[in-house]
Amino acid sequence: MPDTDKAIEKNFEAWEKSGRVHVRGITADYNISKEFARLRNMPRVIKATDMPWEGGPRMFNKMILDPSFGAHQSMFVHMKEMLPGTVSQIHGHQNDALMYVLEGAGYDVQDGERIEWAAGDLAIIQPGTVHMHACTSDIPARVLIIKTKPVYLFLNLLYQRLLVPASKEPLPGWEGYKPKP
Repeated sequence: MPDTDKAIEKNFEAWEKSGRVHVRGITADYNISKEFARLRNMPRVIKATDMPWEGGPRMFNKMILDPSFGAHQSMFVHMKEMLPGTVSQIHGHQNDALMYVLEGAGYDVQDGERIEWAAGDLAIIQPGTVHMHACTSDIPARVLIIKTKPVYLFLNLLYQRLLVPASKEPLPGWEGYKPKP
């Protein structure tokens, strides 16, 4: 394995960690009526403000909907906040993704093309696109990312790759920053 592959392998992101549930299994005494009843009794509103932020010091992530939560198996939803001047990891994945910009502004580079975005925009990341995100505004960029990734993983469409990790160095002037709930 080349040295660059070894270095990349060491830079695991949250979506690469072992033990993460991508598609929740139905176990024990399976009964479709009981499963429907269980699903109908799940919360119909998820309070994103109750979910904790993880990561830092430049980018923060908040899981909002994940198959491991037990309510929904086909969608994965998370919120990301990037500080001004932050550039994300360069990566690619087989699934498509929608990135709705809640606050701030920035750009993506998708397959070498720079695409500007700002609050109120919906950025579309096509399947297999090598891409990265960057915040150019004076305030943090907050985005909501919606993916059908669990379906792709269930179908054994597993390709995803971290090409260049994001910086983990604190951003001068933003030391100790914590996103608002």
